[in-house]
Amino acid sequence: MIDHGTVDRVVETSQAQIVDVVSEFVSLRRRGVNYIGNCPFHNEKTPSFTVSPHKGIYKCFGCGKGGNAVNFLMDVEQISFVEAIRYLGNKFHIHIEEVELSPEQQQVKNDRESMMAVSGFAQKYFSQMLLKSDEGRSVGLSYLRARGFRDDIIQKFDLGYSPEARSALTDEAIKNSFKLEFLEKTGLTIVRDDYKADRFRGRVIFPIHSISGKPTAFGGRILKSDAKAAKYLNSPESEIYHKSKILYGIYQAKTEITKKDNCYLVEGYTDVISFHQAGIINVVASSGTALTVDQIRLIARFTPNITIIYDGDPAGIKASLRGIDLVLEQGMNVKVLLLPEGEDPDSFAKRRNAQELQKYISENEGDFIKFKTGLLLKDAEKDPVKRAGLLQDIVKTISVIPDVIVRGEYIKECSALMNVKEQVLYNEIGKLTRKGREASYKDAAMRVQDSRTVQPVNMSSPAFASQNPFEEIEKEMIRLIIKFGDRNMLQKEEEGEEVEDEHVTVGEYVMAQLKEDELEFKNPLYSKIITLFDQNKDKPGYSSLKFFVSHTDKEVSQLASDLLSREYTLSKIHQRFGAGDLDESLKLDVLVPKLMNELKLKKVKTLIEQYQKEIKKIEQNKDEEKLLEIMQTLVKLQQLQSLLSKELGNRAIV
Repeated sequence: MIDHGTVDRVVETSQAQIVDVVSEFVSLRRRGVNYIGNCPFHNEKTPSFTVSPHKGIYKCFGCGKGGNAVNFLMDVEQISFVEAIRYLGNKFHIHIEEVELSPEQQQVKNDRESMMAVSGFAQKYFSQMLLKSDEGRSVGLSYLRARGFRDDIIQKFDLGYSPEARSALTDEAIKNSFKLEFLEKTGLTIVRDDYKADRFRGRVIFPIHSISGKPTAFGGRILKSDAKAAKYLNSPESEIYHKSKILYGIYQAKTEITKKDNCYLVEGYTDVISFHQAGIINVVASSGTALTVDQIRLIARFTPNITIIYDGDPAGIKASLRGIDLVLEQGMNVKVLLLPEGEDPDSFAKRRNAQELQKYISENEGDFIKFKTGLLLKDAEKDPVKRAGLLQDIVKTISVIPDVIVRGEYIKECSALMNVKEQVLYNEIGKLTRKGREASYKDAAMRVQDSRTVQPVNMSSPAFASQNPFEEIEKEMIRLIIKFGDRNMLQKEEEGEEVEDEHVTVGEYVMAQLKEDELEFKNPLYSKIITLFDQNKDKPGYSSLKFFVSHTDKEVSQLASDLLSREYTLSKIHQRFGAGDLDESLKLDVLVPKLMNELKLKKVKTLIEQYQKEIKKIEQNKDEEKLLEIMQTLVKLQQLQSLLSKELGNRAIV
């Protein structure tokens, strides 16, 4: 457990350095005082993801995600708050003061944290076995050196070796207080009743790192000849490893991908390693799995440009064709390079230095139209049926490109290469688009029909705003509390009264008004903000802005970043109260009371409407006593409405 003082230091430091934190995962470029980039949480072509170093927050105006540096790390890496604090503490060289956990606290530590810990231990164990043990050096290290890998590259990728002994890693991990439960959950140990064995025994180990560099899974290559054993063995899916969402080498390559504005995509572990050894760093691998949308989006965080490099054999060609449509569908720019027959990226890179390899790629990579036509036209050229099939295949690929202009350019190129009129291609794409739309409608209808659960209401969504008639004013009031809650506003008294000026903060004024009239916000999250302000306002050094933006409750910090990102300074409310033409901090003594009166007026109007509806029902029932009671209440409400309307018409604060 980390003490609160350490958490505060880490949050404050990471908030001040949020650009540094986010740029490890997203390619950012400066725009004015802020930074922008493609959002890592949803697919987008036009950047709507903004980082504000001045405010210490990030905000995506496309998907709505926002918060501080800690929130960002938790979301992008799918880690816990404690893990994010440890990561940032290490990044900014802040010593993490931890309180010793009790046996009960140790027991309730979440599985994910334990699995990350055991994976980290396993990586270090495998590396030590490779470099220090006799078996590892004679078997594993000899194999890697025979493949031509240098020692610095071996260490760069944390390569290792798992001994032949049945449970060497398992026994060592248990001896170091790691539980068998988590060894099994990560896939490091296979457990069958009383039998337990290391999954990767007798194999060279390739650790698979997360985007932040933590080992989450492993690949193992067998060294002995065994027809029954798989050549490569990978960790199974787990809480910390989803193979469809990670790319081998992304941690080592991400900075260079951004720098070069291009990513080379290969197939296997050794392909990546050989490219690095040759001096080409911006390369990742799909690790033998079919390319997925999540993997493409991971690359898209750093560059929109992908060059797919595959073997020149038939299997490599098919893999290239499968991946092209998926990459294009995500709005990426894709080029393809097929190596000479009999070559793979590993062997090809080993015989060339960086300049030679780069030159070959530049001279031989091509766009998908030329690639597909050049690849398939030989067989189809003299066969009208095959030619028509090829044309439909290419048109289908073009149709998935989301950008209309890019799609049009490819149609022109296809028209020239296939000697087909452009209009014919546009007609075919139109048919495919209509079919796709119809399928989407059917799919949506089926999802609605099959739905058995009610989705929770998003408090910040337009749908909720329409259900809550006070949402606009409540949200603006909360924004002012978050931004200026601890700021003094001058309460003026009526003219002619000789009393001392009294200073009260924005937050205290709002709380007093709510309490006086027994009001509360309809949005429960806003009520939570008020409660948090009340509980913390008297603490030494309290700052509303800092407190809410860096709050450990993700819901709170995200709301703070959301409201601060939008900045309602020129909103309809400000225009109505005459505050939009000046710095709002100079008009708090006007703006806040008028906002409160606006809220009261709206609530009074709502009550009047409800009572008027109630009167109609009572008149039908001829309950004169009840009618008289409600009429008296209604008159008081109407008097209050008139008073509030008059107050809102005056600029002076009474």
